[in-house]
Formats: sequence, C-alpha cells, structure tokens
Amino acid sequence: MKAIVNDRYGSPDVLELREIDKPEVTDDGVLVRVRATSVNAYDWHIMRGLPYLVRTSEGLRKPKTHALGVDVAGVVEAAGRNVTHLKPGNEVFGSRSGAFAEYVSGRTMVPMPAGLTFQQAAAIPTAGQTALQGLRDKGALQPGQRVLINGAGGGVGTFAVQIAKAFGADVTGVTSTRNLDMVRSIGADQVIDYTREDFTRSGQHYDLILDAGGNRSLATVRRALTPEGTLVLVAPGPGQWVGPIARMLGAVVTSRFGSQKVRPFVATPNRDDLLALKELIEDGKVTPVIDRTYPFNEIPAAIRYLEEGHVQGKVVITV
Repeated sequence: MKAIVNDRYGSPDVLELREIDKPEVTDDGVLVRVRATSVNAYDWHIMRGLPYLVRTSEGLRKPKTHALGVDVAGVVEAAGRNVTHLKPGNEVFGSRSGAFAEYVSGRTMVPMPAGLTFQQAAAIPTAGQTALQGLRDKGALQPGQRVLINGAGGGVGTFAVQIAKAFGADVTGVTSTRNLDMVRSIGADQVIDYTREDFTRSGQHYDLILDAGGNRSLATVRRALTPEGTLVLVAPGPGQWVGPIARMLGAVVTSRFGSQKVRPFVATPNRDDLLALKELIEDGKVTPVIDRTYPFNEIPAAIRYLEEGHVQGKVVITV
C-alpha cells in the first residue's frame, strides 16, 4: 500500500510517498481502507521533532516510527475475531497512528455520523475529542457559565465553540478578523478580533477559558478568569526546546496557589468520546468546519499550510 513516511526530522520536504506493507488485522481491531484523513499540529510536531524534548520518546536523531497522521475515515475491509460492533462494509471514523496511508488497522473506530462525507468525518477525531475532553472533563463545564475559546477559528476551536454551546454555555470566541463571521455562524454569542482587542484587558471575566491559541502567557490569560475560574490549556507554548512542556509545568505550579485552576492536558482517543461526538453531530449541534481539502500526494503542501497558522477549521486529505 502507499503511505506518507519520514525517515528524518525536518520540514515537509522530508516526507515521501512510498510503498509499505499493509497492516494486519488484530483480534480486537479492524482493517480500514482509508478514504480521508486530516492534518493536526501533532503531525508537524512529530515531523519536525519539535520541541526537542519530543525526541526523547520519538527518537533522538531520527524518528522511531516513520508513519504520520492520526485521523481516519474509511470503510472496514476486515474485522478481528473479537470485534462485534463493526463488520466489513461499515463506514467508520476514529484515531490511529499512521493514518497518512491507504490502510490502517486499529481498535479506536466507530460508525460514522449519518449524513457526513468521509472528508467531514476525518476532520473530527483529534480536534473533536480535544475540545470535548477539554471542556467537559478538564473544564467541568456547566450550563450557564461564561466560556471563552481562545483560538476559536482553528480546528480545536471550532469544535469547542459548538460543544460549549451544546452544553448550555454563553460562548465568546477569540479569533482573527477573517474568521469572525464564521465563528459567529457556528454559535458564538460574542466574538473578539484579537488584532483589535485584547481579551485579557477588556474587563470581562469568564468561568472557563479553553486556550487553543497558546499565544499568551499564563499570568496574562488568568486576568480574564473569575476568582474561581478554570483555564484549560490545549495548545503548545513557544520555543524549540521545551515548548508545551514548560507551559504545562507552569500550569501545575500555578494551580497550587490561589483559587483559580489551570489545567493542561493531552487528549486521549477513545470510542466513547467518538460516539459522544457522533451523537452531537447527528443532533445537529456540531458540524465540522473544513478550510481546504488536498489530495493524498499533496500532504506536504497541506502541512505547510497548517504551519502558517491561519487555518479556518480543519485541513483534510482525500485518500
């Protein structure tokens, strides 16, 4: 089968379209013919080996694993002997490393939401689960709370705005000028253009801030929290050496002082949350926002576009 692989760290130029072995089906998994996938910040962090501390687990001089991509939408070709919830021919979506390929084999797959294309379904797994877990689990979001989404126009942000509204929050989205109308259209009650207004100096305070932007210091963002408010960090901080790790450590230390809570986290893929997102989508409460779609052989160009930092929603790949 064909797959996008990288043998060394670097820019999208290190990515190659290559023939590799098709994965085997495990007893608890399914073999999926990939019809679409999507690009996430995680992919270019692994591709570049940045921040450098990533390399302590992923390989010091070169990647231990050469396959990229985590979001999958496609058709089940074979099911393991212990799998009872899926069968060949089912259209599924989910999370699996090595998703930039014609086939993947994995356990975290569930039926696609009714009425969605493969491209729309492929936009959901990583960004959708990050938004859901950040708001519901780490943020303990309650109906009626005032919630601010920093980075509301991006992949995680567009899901977070809609999920927060579905949970009954009053939602403010912070985004760039070009994204204001889109963020309003997906349900934000208020929008802030960060090029013209600093939300941390507006005098407004929020019960919960989900920071998917990662462009402000912890102390600065905390100014916009209520005294008992919660800040959830889902974005990396700047820097090539420690990046998000330093920000997460800072959050842990900060949470030990005062009544405000600062909670960093990394989403954990699981079938239950994919099913929760499926229900929200089928109920008409959440819709994937897609900026651009690229063909499979142009994944390097898709990652370059993502790295520019101005993506509206998700970048999707048709396989």
